[in-house]
Amino acid sequence: MKISFLFLLFVCLFFNANAQLTTAKLFADHMVLQRNQDVPIWGWSAKKAKVTVSLNGQLVTVKADEQGNWKAILKPMTAGGPYVMKISSGSEQLVYSDVMLGEVWICSGQSNMEFQLKNAYGYKAEQKNAAQQQIRQFHVPDKISLEPEKDVSGGQWTKADTNTVGDFTAVGYFFAKKLAQTLHVTVGLIHSSWGGTQVESWISKDAMLTSPELGAVAKTLPTTWDGVTQRIDRQLKEYAYRKQPVVNYTPEQLAAQPASYFTTWQNGQVPGAWEWMGKLYSYRGLGYMQKTIKLDSSYSKYKSVIRLGQTDADMTIYIDGKLIEKGPLPANFQLELPAGTWKGGDNSLLINLTSQQKNPSYFGTGLNGLPNEFYVQFADTSVNLADGKWHTMPDLSKPYHFDFLPNNTAFTLYNAMINPLIPYAIAGVIWYQGETNADRAFQYKTSFPLMITDWRGRWKQQFPFLFVQVSSFGGFQNSNYGSAWAELREAQNVALQLPNTGVAVTTDIGDPFNIHPKDKADVGFRLASKALTSVYHLPGFYETPLYSSANFTGNSAIVSFIHAETGLMAKDVYGYIKGFEVAGADHKFYYAQAVITDDNKVKVWSSQVAQPVAVRYAWTDAPIDANLLSKQGMPVSSFRSDNWRGVTEDKKFE
Repeated sequence: MKISFLFLLFVCLFFNANAQLTTAKLFADHMVLQRNQDVPIWGWSAKKAKVTVSLNGQLVTVKADEQGNWKAILKPMTAGGPYVMKISSGSEQLVYSDVMLGEVWICSGQSNMEFQLKNAYGYKAEQKNAAQQQIRQFHVPDKISLEPEKDVSGGQWTKADTNTVGDFTAVGYFFAKKLAQTLHVTVGLIHSSWGGTQVESWISKDAMLTSPELGAVAKTLPTTWDGVTQRIDRQLKEYAYRKQPVVNYTPEQLAAQPASYFTTWQNGQVPGAWEWMGKLYSYRGLGYMQKTIKLDSSYSKYKSVIRLGQTDADMTIYIDGKLIEKGPLPANFQLELPAGTWKGGDNSLLINLTSQQKNPSYFGTGLNGLPNEFYVQFADTSVNLADGKWHTMPDLSKPYHFDFLPNNTAFTLYNAMINPLIPYAIAGVIWYQGETNADRAFQYKTSFPLMITDWRGRWKQQFPFLFVQVSSFGGFQNSNYGSAWAELREAQNVALQLPNTGVAVTTDIGDPFNIHPKDKADVGFRLASKALTSVYHLPGFYETPLYSSANFTGNSAIVSFIHAETGLMAKDVYGYIKGFEVAGADHKFYYAQAVITDDNKVKVWSSQVAQPVAVRYAWTDAPIDANLLSKQGMPVSSFRSDNWRGVTEDKKFE
């Protein structure tokens, strides 16, 4: 026994003495380090080992702690390179070449930041000249974690060139291009984003626990993956059955039900994968989709054809209780329906999905295809089936499981994709996120500034934080219907109350029918314009005009703005301003006329409102028609002068 103990002790001592010298993965060939700041370099070694770091004439020696953690601080250096960094401890040595000193910016958020240059407008031209740009990117791999991680799971620094630039974040690339050309330094992008993610996933647990708004729910969140599974299973059942008891249906039972029966089911979108529909987010199973189709009684006499896009799942299709088709169906199938299939009034189209989409397999459960591929065709008319008025219900009588994804709980992206980056020296952060939080826009007024403050506190630096206001997407409803996206834009702008923040407005270059607009050049350049103005203090760059105040006199409102000192203009050949609404004390809004009265004021009125008390601009999901800009072409941000109750105030993270 004594010999075995001594042998184990010897093995432990041997491996400890020969512990590999490593650094955080951010430190590698082609890295960009921040100029004009202290530069922390850190990693791991044998415990209490001496570690020496040398770069650009500096030599710093530090001692690792009991756990082998070490950190060296290099003094500020001006832009330059390429340099060689050497790190040594005993007989071990690491050598990193082609190291540049320049500007380092973190690029984070969801899919519009993740959006790659190869999918953006202008890619071919950028690809051709990429090698001439002083831009490098470190792409942080996607990962979630319930506990803060010490290091990222992978990644490397990549220089922009013809073969690599297509994989760069498009917004980050165009932002960096403008900075590099203007400042004449290398710009390094640390790209850490994940599509479809909520802001709560990017906040640390400690920060959420201190929040009066979010602290209570943060205390209830699971600390194990088994706990996460239980959480999302409970949420799925509460969502699907609206907090009523779970009922396992048979297809025949549901097919026999009238169309009105399905109004209690949750709405779903066609085309669309269930992954993007409410609490079906990480559900991996099968289920039902139903749509009510209202027809005139004359259509019962006619033949028709139904098409369900490119869906190639196994399915059973019923119309008003009658079995239409069952089994595997090829993509782009069309079913010919005899006369008498439909009736006058409400018809119920029920689809029992008995497999997921086969090609592409990643699509999962749902109906796949383009909007114009979903219809019922009669001889003289076509009924569109592509909309958000379908109903969904998971089939929990069949086997199912959950994929772990960022929005299952909070903190997970901060833990795995932000915490490991601290305390890398940075110039600032650019952020493009919010679409996933639109339904909780009111609470975003709290959660977004909390995240910014959290990150700054952990870096111990009030670095610049520049963000993209969500673009135009969805409907064109007026203020009487409310707009979650307009409320989200307002919530984003609340963060401007924090010091050293800035916004890039993009509603004029969005796409109402595509949540991922391809014009990323203007987005990046607008962020860069804000950075060059406020961070680097250079003349000749401009900011987006922001609402300042509204003065109501008689039958009109006079609206003032900041960042509009050189004047405003309407982007219209006839000079008409679009996008304004006014309301009286009855809170009923009407579209309004507007004229520019002097350099930074706009007079707004409507003949239908004798005494306005509120004015709004671009207050809709997709205000693509709103056309008020500064004379430098920067769009005016959407705003409202009132603080009346919105459509998202009761929606909370839970």
